[in-house]
Amino acid sequence: MVKPARARPLGHADGHTARRDGLVIASHGRHCVVETPEGERVICHPRGKKSQAVVGDRVRWQASEDEGTIEEVLPRKNLFYRQDEIRTKSFAANLDQVLILIAAEPEFSEAQLARSLIAAAAERIAPIIALNKSDVVAPFERAWERLAPYRRMHHGVLPLSLKASPEVDRATLMKLLAGKTTLVLGPSGAGKSTLTNLLAPGARASTAEISQALNSGKHTTTSTTWYWVDDERSTALIDSPGFQEFGLNHIEPMQLAALMPDIAEHAGECKFYNCTHLHEPGCGVIPQVSSPGHPGPISPSRYRIYGELFAELSQSRHR
Repeated sequence: MVKPARARPLGHADGHTARRDGLVIASHGRHCVVETPEGERVICHPRGKKSQAVVGDRVRWQASEDEGTIEEVLPRKNLFYRQDEIRTKSFAANLDQVLILIAAEPEFSEAQLARSLIAAAAERIAPIIALNKSDVVAPFERAWERLAPYRRMHHGVLPLSLKASPEVDRATLMKLLAGKTTLVLGPSGAGKSTLTNLLAPGARASTAEISQALNSGKHTTTSTTWYWVDDERSTALIDSPGFQEFGLNHIEPMQLAALMPDIAEHAGECKFYNCTHLHEPGCGVIPQVSSPGHPGPISPSRYRIYGELFAELSQSRHR
């Protein structure tokens, strides 16, 4: 297991002013921790009002007398973020996949799950849904049934019991995560910390070190952090803070259907090219919604979520 490299203390200068490559492994406000290819960690801040770097960004930085300065954020292949009417919250950049961890209890929000999947689809990031606490039998069976529409789509649902069978789950997860950069997302109580500590045993020490570095007077504890899972530094896990809301204001209402696989599958069958799939005659989606006496491939809960999101995003465009 990689031992966390020591962050350079404030006030250190190495006299080297050439631009160097780095990876953002933690951020808070305008400050972040950048890791060099050699494993050195440096506290950096952006120069002037240039775009804020997020965890997962590849950057070019320059040493200064007190802290490093980020001179350039290199082009991203994707950026996973949420956006409401007030602000945009970026989670991480340059991801291979997002692991959405939910649990049998406390009961998860299907609407929040759907929003996370839509945000991932918009950035072409592969999702993995994992349902924790399979050892809690009755709640797990209910949750597993609620996830039937997601199992029917291209999303696999991975059953886990992180506390009851950690070694089995670790082996299963490593097969899915090996060689990739994965953001772990999920509500409080789902087991994100347990999962992170299982896969990256040095996570707590690394977090403490980064927090101590960023807490030097004007900094506060970091919330999104990158961990290397292997000694080769080829497999990475990004732990994210919990959230209560997941705004999708960056999605256009007419984009929505294409980002929901069960809706998208039938959207091409509509009579009108600009069909909203809510009330139009000749819609290919509406007849596929399951109802009593009329089983269909689209679950009522998924269609309801689509309608609510379409209304929410349309309303936000007219304010």
